[in-house]
Amino acid sequence: MTYAPRDDRYGRMIYRRCGRSGLQLPAISLGLWHNFGHDTPHATKQAICRTAFDHGITHFDLANNYGPPAGSAEEAFGELLRTDFRSHRDELIISSKAGYHMWNGPYGEWGSRKYVIASCDQSLKRMGLDYVDIFYSHRFDPDTPLEETMGALDHIVRSGRAQYIGISSYNSQRTREAVAILKSLGTPLLIHQPSYNILNRWVETDGLKETLDDLGVGSIAFIPLAQGLLTNKYLKGIPAGSRATQGKSLDPAVVEKAVASVKKLNDMAAARGQTLAQMALAWVLRPGKTGPGITSALIGASKPEQVEDCAAAIRNLDFTAAELAQIDAISEEKDINLWAKSSSD
Repeated sequence: MTYAPRDDRYGRMIYRRCGRSGLQLPAISLGLWHNFGHDTPHATKQAICRTAFDHGITHFDLANNYGPPAGSAEEAFGELLRTDFRSHRDELIISSKAGYHMWNGPYGEWGSRKYVIASCDQSLKRMGLDYVDIFYSHRFDPDTPLEETMGALDHIVRSGRAQYIGISSYNSQRTREAVAILKSLGTPLLIHQPSYNILNRWVETDGLKETLDDLGVGSIAFIPLAQGLLTNKYLKGIPAGSRATQGKSLDPAVVEKAVASVKKLNDMAAARGQTLAQMALAWVLRPGKTGPGITSALIGASKPEQVEDCAAAIRNLDFTAAELAQIDAISEEKDINLWAKSSSD
């Protein structure tokens, strides 16, 4: 059946300006990190993306290594672009990244010019696109001069392969250095993608949130639901088939440590008339101390109903000072960084 998106989709989402740019992003974006590889039926991927777009989610975030196997998420999304979204390409923000291992040898990962540009070309081919809207350096490379990595991103924009530049998991110091280099090249940094949620606040202790506000750079938080921990999934323990049982980057020990706090947060969300996931997303999207705060929250989903639940978070994004203090008091595990090994030193 031919897909026809809802006519009222843009009234179902709110959009936020990304830093000091002219680009607006949906408050909720869809990431294809999990559930878009060969281990998920194509019909499920299609239903998830259709549901997202029907709710005004216009931003679809990918990376070269998303799968499994690596590259398969981009291939699947490319097929969806051809079958479902071809006529809506100019309504979409499509992003991809380079930084993690993709092929053997010394040129298959990290941040060299050779790898970054080659990876971008491969991503475009997998998706059947002439350009992506945002292309990221997926992680800081301690062994490659930052000028080289940023120069590669600048070339990707100037050559028409991408519209904007992003970085992911760079700390405050490295972000300032990257912004300065890109400014000298004449291609500004649009956006930063850090991990951030109620239980993972390194962007606050590092000063990254304030740095981004100061520099006028937008932000999109990945794992805002702590890979499902800040949902109703783990309230009664670790369910069979969850990421914590599959070795998919969620340590069972982390779940056990945080479950008491998660239950209290769930009670608080219920008192606000929200699901735990909705409150967790609203918390990420709250205003910052020195600026607008996080631009967009990047969700993942294994079924369409999860997208619907998360999209409904925009109905109540306000917190009282007392509520914020209560969340801080409950979240004793707020120093858990689920992505510490991939954040720059």
